[in-house]
Amino acid sequence: MNLENDNMSKKFVLVLNCGSSSIKFSILNVEDGIKYLYGSSYMLYTNNFKIKWNICGTQYTKQFNKEMSYSDMIDYILKDILLKVSSTILRKIIGIGHRVVHGGDELKNSVIVDQYVINCIKKLSYLAPLHNYNSYLGIKHSIRLLSDISSKNIAVFDTAFHQTIPEEAYLYAIPYEFYTKHKIRRYGAHGISHNYITYETSKILNKSINSLNIISCHLGNGSSIAAIKNGKCIDTSMGFTPLEGLVMGTRSGDLDPSIIFFMNRQLQFGMDKISNILNKKSGLLGLNEKSSDCRYAVNNYSTDNASKRSIDVFCYKLSKYIGSYATLMDNRLDALIFTGGIGENSYFVRQLTVKNLSCIGLYLDERLNSLKSITSNFYYINQVNTIPIIVIQANEDLAIAKEVVTLINKI
Repeated sequence: MNLENDNMSKKFVLVLNCGSSSIKFSILNVEDGIKYLYGSSYMLYTNNFKIKWNICGTQYTKQFNKEMSYSDMIDYILKDILLKVSSTILRKIIGIGHRVVHGGDELKNSVIVDQYVINCIKKLSYLAPLHNYNSYLGIKHSIRLLSDISSKNIAVFDTAFHQTIPEEAYLYAIPYEFYTKHKIRRYGAHGISHNYITYETSKILNKSINSLNIISCHLGNGSSIAAIKNGKCIDTSMGFTPLEGLVMGTRSGDLDPSIIFFMNRQLQFGMDKISNILNKKSGLLGLNEKSSDCRYAVNNYSTDNASKRSIDVFCYKLSKYIGSYATLMDNRLDALIFTGGIGENSYFVRQLTVKNLSCIGLYLDERLNSLKSITSNFYYINQVNTIPIIVIQANEDLAIAKEVVTLINKI
């Protein structure tokens, strides 16, 4: 497949998605969504670190037998992969889109990166400790290493989609001055994905976004759920930081705040240690004490009580959120959506989650749910004549790239 020749007249966007434990990257054409290059890193902070990427259908893998820092990983991707692709393609890159988890109260929409934006993203790392600083590094390295590419760096924020959440949903029941003076409120995350899912579901159901009521479940190492009414987000599970909400790979999700006091006062744990436990040692990993990978827990569900425990808690909390968000839809839920690595690939998680939701009209077709040879970017898994339950392939890269083009066209 010779995408280079096919796309000589087209313009491209480079997308850099610096996550908590990986980097995803791609060069794609926004008009048709075709990716000239895409790849991802795996097993960061281990001696088995590797990067896999694909250029025009040809797969490459680089294995590192040493532990790599996040900066080292970014440098390798930018210098040894991206800068060695076709110079013709590089000249056609019109912008670089950076996924940033938290924009706080300062950065509410996608923006062209300048020094103020860079400083804000770094400053807001305390709100997304596993993500924002990595995005800051990605932007800084891009500016340094990709200066020859005549393009704009655009920051696209996960918190932007959740700006429509009403006051009763985003406020915490603590003294109001903590909001007015310190901007402590629910901000949410995964907004790029939830926004993309909203538009895709509108097309799939052939229904206007302005009248679309869905519940969107983005499930992966980080997981969140969003209630979307008339096309606008009205509630979401992640809060002031991405720590709140669902059980995740290493994050605890919802927690009684008094547990933190107990850890500090009775167990004599410092705040840094507590933060590390809740962000990096909890979730699926904390419950099964072996792995943060959902696939491990699912594969060992029937033979290992710890794995069963972690998956049962994960699915229980997810079911509870779906049930509560269904009450916000004015008696009309148009669809339940699963996306993200777990949402798309774990039929078992979907099965355990939906089995308790018949009371709100959700019924899973077990045969459709268990199909593994899916070629479409979406498929239905509900029983006939019941509320649609749809698995939609996540495509944050395309959503970010579209934001880049929109901003550049406004310049």
